[in-house]
Amino acid sequence: MLRLLVVLFAAFCSFNVIASPVNINTADAKTIGEALSGIGQKKAEAIVKYRETKGEFKTVEDLVNVDGIGAKTVEKIKNDVLLSDAAAVADQKTEKKIDEKTDKKIEEKTK
Repeated sequence: MLRLLVVLFAAFCSFNVIASPVNINTADAKTIGEALSGIGQKKAEAIVKYRETKGEFKTVEDLVNVDGIGAKTVEKIKNDVLLSDAAAVADQKTEKKIDEKTDKKIEEKTK
């Protein structure tokens, strides 16, 4: 009996660890529903529909404009919501730095 409780507890804890932030401006309804606590498939579909008709979310708080999502829900999920892909933003910054360094080297060589 104790082993069963330990296994169940470990399984429950592993589900909480797996959750990762989701970009609500690019993710599909299934991904949003699975990633955000308290957001089921219907609300996730409403998020995608809102995004498709009104455009990208500018702030996490904009989610209150989606039918069925209130301020309490937004407060609960705000740490798991992304508005852009952090990796993509980091890649753009890196590319910009590389381009700037390359441009500078070219300028120095042509002087």
